[in-house]
Amino acid sequence: MPIDTHTKILATIGPSSATKEQIARLVDAGVDAFRINFSHGSHAEHKERIKIIRALEKEKGRFIAILADLQGPKLRVGDFREDKVWLDEGQKFILDLKKDLGDKARVCLPHKEIFAALKVGDKLLVNDGYIVLRVLKCGKDFAETTVEVGGYISSHKGVNLPNTTLKISAITPKDEEDLKFALKNDVDWIGLSFVQKADDIRRAKKLIDGKARIIAKLEKPSAIDDLDEIVKEADAIMVARGDLGVECPLPTVPVMQKKIVKNCRLHAKPVIVATQMLESMIVNPTPTRAEVSDVATAVYDGADTVMLSAETAAGKYPEEAVKMMHNIICQVENDPLFFELMNSSRRYPCMAEEADAITFAASELSGILKNVKAIVSYSSSGFTTFLTARERPSLPILSLSPDIKVARQMSLVWGVKSNINKESFKKFSNVEDCAVKHVKEAGLAKSGDHIIITAGFPLNVKGRTNMLHTVYIK
Repeated sequence: MPIDTHTKILATIGPSSATKEQIARLVDAGVDAFRINFSHGSHAEHKERIKIIRALEKEKGRFIAILADLQGPKLRVGDFREDKVWLDEGQKFILDLKKDLGDKARVCLPHKEIFAALKVGDKLLVNDGYIVLRVLKCGKDFAETTVEVGGYISSHKGVNLPNTTLKISAITPKDEEDLKFALKNDVDWIGLSFVQKADDIRRAKKLIDGKARIIAKLEKPSAIDDLDEIVKEADAIMVARGDLGVECPLPTVPVMQKKIVKNCRLHAKPVIVATQMLESMIVNPTPTRAEVSDVATAVYDGADTVMLSAETAAGKYPEEAVKMMHNIICQVENDPLFFELMNSSRRYPCMAEEADAITFAASELSGILKNVKAIVSYSSSGFTTFLTARERPSLPILSLSPDIKVARQMSLVWGVKSNINKESFKKFSNVEDCAVKHVKEAGLAKSGDHIIITAGFPLNVKGRTNMLHTVYIK
């Protein structure tokens, strides 16, 4: 097994990583959690992969989180009469609701919500932004545009509308069916695509009903405008840089990434940096220097998790990509500057609740108390552990929860190892004894060491963190 790191790795499963042997190699290379992309594959394929992960979890003796990533609404043009059509810069091109096959002059855009939102002067980006259309005239069923950037266009190419908020749900009928399947198969996290505002998350929460946690994928500029409310409402955030890089000017994406990571840490919400991190390793055994720097920057910024997409789902070198990402994380976290940056970016809890103060103090104490080896977080819901991880202590955080789902969910949280504890304690000395037992079994501490305990007392009662305690292990 690779050495444990504070920053976690999330890998996408696909054709290159679908068998038990392939998935096991990724776990051994350093993967902490797996993403199942519901934009591709059948329910039968997803069910088999979930079954494999759960079996490996038992074999490896560690908790592995599963993220079910919903497709969300996909805005695409309709069909063309020919395989592809070249659009010249400066020409007129019409988008409409007519179902006739497209040509050089027009094509169907089967999304009435787009026409309802369009205004003269708006941009439409087609095929990942390689084609740019500017709206000259528009109505409830058409848009006449001029081609600002030309190129080939073909059937079902994606359409992005930067700076346009669409009256369209983040959850499609397909997503609802996929969500029912995912929850029935006991996944840990749900990835919500096309989040534009906090209300999208509230609707998803009603459907999920506490059976999994929600990761809001930030892909549109409108989501950045409502960032504070989205971060507060979601359980975690994904910086989905692929679509962000299409919808927003590319130079702004690194700035937004830092802003999102900072905001998530402020609110104690895990944050995942995703898309094109080691993109060249889809076809090459080594990444570019710029990609290595990109991964390192996300780690230096304090991201909880970094994600591999096509690199592990469809690439030629999935295991090598995981090993490379793990090695980059190790290099950064062994740099003395890393924890200097983590400490310098900490914020004193303003208007703190009891739990904020306790976990902040635990991190402070970990830097003062001699020979302290771990922070043990008793947390029935995971909330106390989220708060502890926000402080980015240099020590490992051991999360103890009675709920196996919470233990699995912690696989995406910075610096956290997790375990199950179902004991209910009648006296406080049992709390100490249990924490000592778990840190010894995890190899985190031994006789002569100190540990720090945070908890809500009485234990296993959700919503209260009121205790900070130190233990000397005899």
